[in-house]
Amino acid sequence: MILENLGKKVYHNLTVGKLVEAALKNEGACLTDTGALSINTGKYTGRSPGDRFIVDEPSVHDTIDWGKVNVAISREKFDNLYDKVMCYLKNKEVYVFDGFVGADKAYRMPVRVINEFASQNLFAQQLFIKPKAGELEGFEPGFTVIAAPGCAADPETDGTNSEAYIILNFARKTVIIGGTKYCGEIKKSLFTVMNYLLPLKGVMPMHCSANIGEQGDVALFFGLSGTGKTTLSADKGRKLIGDDEHGWTEHGVFNFEGGCYAKCIKLSQENEPQIWNAIRFGTVVENVVHDEVTGAPDYDSELYTENTRAGYPVTYIDNAVEEGVGGHPSTVIFLTADATGVLPPVSKLTKEQAMYHFMSGYTSKLAGTERGIVEPTATFSTCFGAPFMPMKPQVYAELLGKKIDERNASVYLVNTGWSGGSYGVGKRMKLPYTRAMVNAAIDGSLEKVSYETDPIFRVAVPAECPGVPSEILNPRNVWTDKYAYDKTARKLAKDFENNFQKFKGVSEAIVKAGPNANESSSPAGMPILDNIACQQEK
Repeated sequence: MILENLGKKVYHNLTVGKLVEAALKNEGACLTDTGALSINTGKYTGRSPGDRFIVDEPSVHDTIDWGKVNVAISREKFDNLYDKVMCYLKNKEVYVFDGFVGADKAYRMPVRVINEFASQNLFAQQLFIKPKAGELEGFEPGFTVIAAPGCAADPETDGTNSEAYIILNFARKTVIIGGTKYCGEIKKSLFTVMNYLLPLKGVMPMHCSANIGEQGDVALFFGLSGTGKTTLSADKGRKLIGDDEHGWTEHGVFNFEGGCYAKCIKLSQENEPQIWNAIRFGTVVENVVHDEVTGAPDYDSELYTENTRAGYPVTYIDNAVEEGVGGHPSTVIFLTADATGVLPPVSKLTKEQAMYHFMSGYTSKLAGTERGIVEPTATFSTCFGAPFMPMKPQVYAELLGKKIDERNASVYLVNTGWSGGSYGVGKRMKLPYTRAMVNAAIDGSLEKVSYETDPIFRVAVPAECPGVPSEILNPRNVWTDKYAYDKTARKLAKDFENNFQKFKGVSEAIVKAGPNANESSSPAGMPILDNIACQQEK
């Protein structure tokens, strides 16, 4: 692609200041009271998974897990839309960023991001890895993303489901995005590309955050949006490797990105000081309500969306690992926000249980978050990131199991959701308690306590945890209505079982590692806990 012929005027790797200036002048953006660039993405305030396609062509046909998530589109439809986008951009000022995805130079991919909007190009510059002196000499992108929000599709002629589209073409090493201004589509499309390419090289790609302690101990945090992945990994006592996307190689882990994309809803300086302080000049803030006079943001407002976001360089976090790499993880944490309130706040998993819960990727959707949802609904997203995992789930699960075996990593399931009852009755687990559980998992404290086996979910539940009241560790203890707990727990276990039936060819050991909705209870309706009371050895 010849950049000079791309648009009316092409701006290549502009400085942050120049991109901010262009966004303020041409896009209706404004500055917050801390100097962050505030934009509104309009109709699309989040990803649009129903508008994401992958071109079905010979090089990927047999390796993509085709279905409702990975939807095929023809080469002809892609080519027509690509030509439409390029024609649209000819009369536009266009912004180009050349950089990299992947901090490990052995596996990093050179990328080019072409944008209609300066604000989106700033987002790309802050979220991906900026080139150092000399790294652009002879630069050839391994993948190119072209984002033209103003170029809407015509579903009838273009073969899309709406005016929005995100189409990946592995043969042409190109992604085209149109009809949506949401910045997250840019980063997630390249994340998806890496998730396809890396397993072919024996590397495990992961939708997780990662941090590292003073002794070099690395911890991973898997979890879907709203489970606390970014919040819990941004710990003042540990250095942040990255908050969203990583690879696990034979040498350790590496960040895909050079930045963070944090949720802002209910953000507070007290609970999340690192994220709070990172929202400053150079940060792109999406759909956050702010005072028109003072520029002060209202992080509690859901006027535009609950999915308010801030994109900033990882270096805006005080104790970030700038090189974006770390050793092998000793602790792996799965985060779930269980709105039913029946999963234990923290539990230890065997390798088979880890593979089961990894493939399940459970969390809850809450009433009111989507039309038609009137009560908490179990949501399963394979590998804690189904929309970004193009291959069959077993490919990623087997890589995880291999890594756990090789590195003897401890795996924990942490419930950041409700306690004492379901959503509307119980209360959300207090963040200080969750942090205490996470810290105990990482520092080895949870390796030294006795455990009980939950009869329904079959996971090992610690009898104690430093900094956490012991009575809340068994979720049934804090439910007033024990019968209601039993009924709700079995319903969630059944949801797990029903979801897992879609996975074919999975070993019996992994299937049996999941919850059992038919576990017996005592005559009084009290579940029978098998108190193994053993000291857990790493």
